[in-house]
Amino acid sequence: MIPHLIVSDLDGTLLDANHDLHSETVETLRLLAQSGHHLAFASGRHYRDMRAFRDRLGVPVHVISTNGAYVHDPAGELMISRHLEAELARELIALERHDSVRLNLYLEDEWLIDAPEPRLLAYHAHTGFGYRVVEPHRLDGDGVGKVLYIGEPERLARLEATIRVRHGERLHVTYSTVNSLEIMAGGVNKGTALKALLATLGIARERCLAFGDNLNDTEMLAHAGEAHVMANAHPELAGRVPDAHRIGHHAEIAVARHLRERFAL
Repeated sequence: MIPHLIVSDLDGTLLDANHDLHSETVETLRLLAQSGHHLAFASGRHYRDMRAFRDRLGVPVHVISTNGAYVHDPAGELMISRHLEAELARELIALERHDSVRLNLYLEDEWLIDAPEPRLLAYHAHTGFGYRVVEPHRLDGDGVGKVLYIGEPERLARLEATIRVRHGERLHVTYSTVNSLEIMAGGVNKGTALKALLATLGIARERCLAFGDNLNDTEMLAHAGEAHVMANAHPELAGRVPDAHRIGHHAEIAVARHLRERFAL
C-alpha cells in the first residue's frame, strides 16, 4: 500500500448539513488512517475549533487552520505560524466599514470580534468554540493570523477593492463564503500550507487528494494531485481549478463515499 495524504476542507465539504461529522465520515477516515494513509483538515476555522473534530476521530490528523496561517501536527504541536505584520493588521482594524460589518481577528489562541453576533455561534455548536468581544481601539494588531470581515457581499466587495488597491500582494485576500472576506499575510493560504506539509511528510503532490467547496480552497486544490470540487461549490471554483473532479453534495456525505470507492474500503 502506497500512503497518500487526504486533505479536506470542513464546512461545505467534509461536514454535513448540520456542520458536523457524519458517522459514515468518521468511520471512513478511521479506516483510511488504519490503512496507513495520512489525514489533514484544512479550514478557515480556528485551530481550537477544528481540534474538536480531530479529537472525535481518535486517529492522527494534521490541522491546517486559519486558511493556512497555522499548521499543527496530530499531537497538537504548532508546526507553522505566519502572522500579518502588526502595522497592516492595525490598518485593517481601523479600515472604515459599515456598522453591520463585523470585524473578527483570529490569533493563535482565540477569536476576537468587535461586537456580539450570536448568529455566528450556530456554526460552532458542535465544538463549543466562541468569540471574545473586544472594542477595536483596544486591539494592537500583534499576533494576528487572519482578519475576517463578515457582512453583506456588496459591502465586502467595497472593502476588498480598497484593500487590494492599498496593499496588493502584501496580503492574501479570499472568501470562505460569500459573506466572509478573509485576509492573511501575503503568500499565506491553504495551498502553501499543504505544500509545506507534503514536504514534511515526504509525500509527492501526486499522492495527495484534496477536497473543497469555496474560493479559499483554490490554492490547495491546485496543488493536489487529485483535486475534488463539491457539487455545492462556489460557482467560480471549478473555473479556477479546471482539472478538478466534481463529486457530490456535502449534505450527501460525498467526500466519504468518494474515498470509499477510491480506496475500495
